[in-house]
Amino acid sequence: MFCLTQHLQHLSDALTQSALQSVITGTVLLEGQVTCSGTHWQFKCSLNLRLCCLLVHRRVSNSPGYYHTADIISTVEFNYSGDLLATGDKGGRVVIFQREQESKNRPLSRGEYNVYSTFQSHEPEFDYLKSLEIEEKINKIRWLPQQNAAHFLLSTNDKTIKLWKISERDKRAEGYNLKDEDGRLRDPFRITSLRVPVLMPMDLMVEASPRRIFANAHTYHINSISVNSDHETYLSADDLRINLWHLEITDRSFNIVDIKPANMEELTEVITAAECHPHQCNVFVYSSSKGTIRLCDMRAAALCDRHSKFFEEPEDPSSRSFFSEIISSISDVKFSHSGRYMMTRDYLSVKVWDLNMENRPVETYQVHEYLRSKLCSLYENDCIFDKFECCWNGSDSAIMTGSYNNFFRMFDRNTRRDITLEASRENSKPRAILKPRKVCTGGKRKKDEISVDSLDFNKKILHTAWHPKENVIAVAATNNLYIFQDKIN
Repeated sequence: MFCLTQHLQHLSDALTQSALQSVITGTVLLEGQVTCSGTHWQFKCSLNLRLCCLLVHRRVSNSPGYYHTADIISTVEFNYSGDLLATGDKGGRVVIFQREQESKNRPLSRGEYNVYSTFQSHEPEFDYLKSLEIEEKINKIRWLPQQNAAHFLLSTNDKTIKLWKISERDKRAEGYNLKDEDGRLRDPFRITSLRVPVLMPMDLMVEASPRRIFANAHTYHINSISVNSDHETYLSADDLRINLWHLEITDRSFNIVDIKPANMEELTEVITAAECHPHQCNVFVYSSSKGTIRLCDMRAAALCDRHSKFFEEPEDPSSRSFFSEIISSISDVKFSHSGRYMMTRDYLSVKVWDLNMENRPVETYQVHEYLRSKLCSLYENDCIFDKFECCWNGSDSAIMTGSYNNFFRMFDRNTRRDITLEASRENSKPRAILKPRKVCTGGKRKKDEISVDSLDFNKKILHTAWHPKENVIAVAATNNLYIFQDKIN
């Protein structure tokens, strides 16, 4: 119960507002040798990446490490085509980047992402009935499939979900009868002729307008939203409940999971993440702080308190410790694009589950096992409660997740090889060489290695995203956004 209380205390942070400062682009080549399971192997998957470093922060101090809390990126998400990338921050703002199209004048420009639109999605609010501050931090962003020229996305803070329309306008109407060109109304008695307004070209303007606001349905903090495969409904999950919404209906939703006990003192776990199946609109999963995953079928009952499948890996009693329950809490769950597998991230590892096998994962990847000996200090500085996300590549053959010291890890499921990379401003110079990093856990440290005692736990990569069709990845390192791309020949 103590661990659960600690978990609930670290669900949100204090926030402010943010701003966009600068854009830096460069090229980074990936090469080198890393160690896997005690044997050396050459990472030869040709991950020659173009690095586009987009700095989303405002500096008000000469100190190089200073940034506003509101500038910290809290979510990253590609749209279905991968041409748009949306980021949300703790200041409640959404920044959308658009991929440049290749042109004859700039044949190598494709892959670079530039700012497309910026808008304030959520503002800080106050619930006077509960004397509760509602922070503006963007917890999740989810794109809807594009149906016309406009784009739609869902964004949520702790309490309110909004549906935004992102549209372009490059023409304006001129020649009105009742008003002048500057907008002033004309005297009707002086109008002697009838004019037909015409559309005139203008500079491209990108507009973001809220089309739906889904509010007052969650008592606890929203941690997940997921668009269903029918593209008409979506799920929203908080610590104890999951609701099903229709995109056209804002005044009501259906509660499909409720794990709140009659007596809150009997509470033993909370919901940490939820996601819809990519192909079956009746299936969804949700994970818990106990390290379990439940798969539910909405055809079985209106209230899915009884799961269809229960995924849990048996714990080794010999490795049981005070921190076991905390580090087993699942921070993210993602279905594979094929819908056959799902991936979960706990504090130390990433696990891949076959939906047809519930008793254990089919693959387990250690992200930063060297931190197991540091759990006591990580508990004291609250880092043990950090919620790392994970993502699949477009073909489900590789997975990616973040770590500390601005490291992020990539795992090849076919070869079982892995690599550790660092996203930092020092490595974002043009034509810089980005070499694989290795953490030294003891003994004599080699030249290119970093000691586990030297890791900076204030620099962490919690949010990552992978392009749905290409080898393009987005990594959020505190208040900086890095985009890596395959080398363009």
